Amino acid sequence: MTFVDLKDLALKEPVPGYTATFVHSDNMTVAFWDVEQGAVMPEHAHPHEQIASVVEGQFELMVAGEARVLDSGTVAIIPSNTLHSGKAITRCRLIDAFHPVREDYQ
Repeated sequence: MTFVDLKDLALKEPVPGYTATFVHSDNMTVAFWDVEQGAVMPEHAHPHEQIASVVEGQFELMVAGEARVLDSGTVAIIPSNTLHSGKAITRCRLIDAFHPVREDYQ
């Protein structure tokens, strides 16, 4: 598949307050998140490299013990197996890219 219309994909809520559509290629997953204000992503780690981008809103991200408030246009690079967590300061739209594919999001 070469082209994907996000509105045709199933909406999932893997964590309360975090709804997303997921696009998968052979080697990566891209998540398009809509996050409710105040929603918390519990601390976790996974074997996937992750690039997190804020499209809209403000999101506090904690990576390996370092906290930073991300605004629209801010990008964070999270190495594999690194503890991280987050909280939506405002309603947010986020895009995360993962390598390799997130099988748990399929």
